[in-house]
Amino acid sequence: QVQLVESGGGSVQAGDSLRLSCIASGRTYIAMGWFRQAPGKEREFVAIINWSGGTTYSTDSVKGRFTISRDNAKNTVYLQMNSLKPEDTAVYYCAAGSLSATNPQAYAYWGQGTQVTVSS
Repeated sequence: QVQLVESGGGSVQAGDSLRLSCIASGRTYIAMGWFRQAPGKEREFVAIINWSGGTTYSTDSVKGRFTISRDNAKNTVYLQMNSLKPEDTAVYYCAAGSLSATNPQAYAYWGQGTQVTVSS
């Protein structure tokens, strides 16, 4: 059974850091990504990483602050989030699939989400 389990969310102050983790069961996925959804908003792309970890891409609003990485031996993908801002507040979701894409519809598997709350 395919399962993605996120962890690492929490409530922090602006400027703080968090590291999200996502453990994938069953297999190593070619593409893994992080998305987020704030209340009343659509789910949006945050960052993606390819199988080797050599290619990453992130949305402009997090460039220079967030870093995506993966450890295939552990079937885990990480999202290091530094210099957090109140506008980063959202539920963060891990996604896995066979194609690197910024469109959430391209991903077949999703985690349950982890809440990140950043206060000013």
